[in-house]
Amino acid sequence: MATCNANPVSLSCNITNVATPSSPLYSKTYRDASVIHLPYNISISENTLAVIAGPCSIESEEQIMATAEFVKKSGAAILRGGAFKPRTSPYSFQGMGIAGLQLLRKAGDYYRMPIITEVLDSEDITIVADYADILQVGARNCQNFSLLRKLGKIRKPVLLKRGMMVTIKEFLMAAEYILAEGNENVILCERGIRTFETETRNTLDISAVPVLKQKTHLPVIVDPSHAAGNWKLIHPLALAALAAGADGLMIECHIKPESALCDGEQSLRPDKFALLMNDIHKMNTLLNKKLECI
Repeated sequence: MATCNANPVSLSCNITNVATPSSPLYSKTYRDASVIHLPYNISISENTLAVIAGPCSIESEEQIMATAEFVKKSGAAILRGGAFKPRTSPYSFQGMGIAGLQLLRKAGDYYRMPIITEVLDSEDITIVADYADILQVGARNCQNFSLLRKLGKIRKPVLLKRGMMVTIKEFLMAAEYILAEGNENVILCERGIRTFETETRNTLDISAVPVLKQKTHLPVIVDPSHAAGNWKLIHPLALAALAAGADGLMIECHIKPESALCDGEQSLRPDKFALLMNDIHKMNTLLNKKLECI
C-alpha cells in the first residue's frame, strides 16, 4: 500500500487594522462648518448662497457661451455643463467628452465663473480635474467606492450627489470615503430619491436638508431640476430648498430647451431662470446670506 507523507500547510494572515476616527470626519463633532473656496472669490458655505446653473450637456460652443452669458447676467455664480453623460439608454447622446470640457473651460474663463462637470470613471479624474474647478459625482456613482477613494486623493472640490435609493446615513458614509483619503472639500447635493410617485421624475427629499445640516459640517445644496423632471416645478422646489436651509442650488438651463439633446423638459429658458433668480434675491433678504455672484 502506498503511503502519502503530506507536509502540513502553514497558513498565515497579516491583518492591517484601519484607524477609525473617534467621530466621522463628516460630523459636526469633527468640525463645526466648512467653507469651499473657488476661483473668482466664490465660496460655498453655510453663510453663503451659491447658484450653479447651466445645461445638462454641452452641445456646441454657441450653446454653452450663450447659456453662460444669460446665467451670469441673472446672477448665477458657478457654470455647470456635462461633457461625459451617463444616460439610461446606450443610444442616447453621451456628451462631447474632452472637446466639451474645453468649451466649458472657455466659457468659464470668458465669463469669469468657476465650472463644474461630472466625472464618470476613475480613469477620467486627471483629465477632468485639469479643466474643472469642481468635480461632480452623479447619483449613479454615489456608492462607487473606488471612484470616491481616488477623488479623495485630489484636492479639488467634489460635489457628491445623493443616490436615488441611498439613505442619509449611506450618503454621509459615501462622503466619508472622500474625506478619509484627505480631501476635505466635499459638497453634498440632494437631487431627489426614487419612490412610488410617478408625477415627478424623482421625489425631492426636502427633509434631508435640515437633517444633513444637523449632522454634518459639509455644505448642502439642492438640485430641483433632476428631482422634478419638469421645468414648471423647478421654481417652487428651489425656493422650498432654500427655506429648508440649503446652501445653494443647481439649476439646469438651456438657451432653447425644446431642442436640447439632453433633459430639455427640465431646463429653464433664460426668462424663467431670470424670474427664479429675482425671487431668490427677494427670499435672501430673509435668509440674510451672502448671495454669491460676480
